Amino acid sequence: MASIAIIGGTGALGKGIARRLVAAGHAVTIGSRSAEKAQATAGELGAAGYAANADAAEGKDVVIVTVPHASQGDTLAQIRDRIGDAVVVDTTVPLVPPKVMRVQLPVEGSAAAQARAHLGPEARLVTAFHNVSAHHLDSDHAIDCDVLVFSDDVAARQTVVDLCPGMGLRGLSGGALANSAAAEALTSILIYMNKTYKADGAGIRFTNLAEAPAIP
Repeated sequence: MASIAIIGGTGALGKGIARRLVAAGHAVTIGSRSAEKAQATAGELGAAGYAANADAAEGKDVVIVTVPHASQGDTLAQIRDRIGDAVVVDTTVPLVPPKVMRVQLPVEGSAAAQARAHLGPEARLVTAFHNVSAHHLDSDHAIDCDVLVFSDDVAARQTVVDLCPGMGLRGLSGGALANSAAAEALTSILIYMNKTYKADGAGIRFTNLAEAPAIP
């Protein structure tokens, strides 16, 4: 089992991911700007511990960053010198309120590119969990959704793909970090689909993948 920090673990996405990782038996530390909130969430989920974001990130196998785009830069700066050789999973989607149903990627091309700039070239950066509804993750029911995982570090990418089955999800390699832009953009489309077709957290599923892992 892995030691995993959830940075921003008291938010909707962070809490949902943490819930499923705890259920899978991983040692999860909830990170937050507020130690009080982190303690409450850790207690609710049965997590291994809680800490301020920077402290939570230190000494972990995997660090999952689950903060809004507006907080991405500051949060990554806080943990940059504490991550060591951990696999860092950035879930950031560059939504621009109030027009969140419109794709508005940053000038760098993606939130992934921004994360790379903040963390530097040595960080084992992966992006994932862009297209999975937070409220579905924060539940015990099955989720009819694939998780696309992107990285230039093939081993780090596979580490995150391998976490997914224990979370009740199918992880699929989406290729290089540059490809993250497609999943980030797709989030706005899914929000639009939710509204237009009255969906309760629309997701994506890839078909006819002969050698893909089985769907949970």
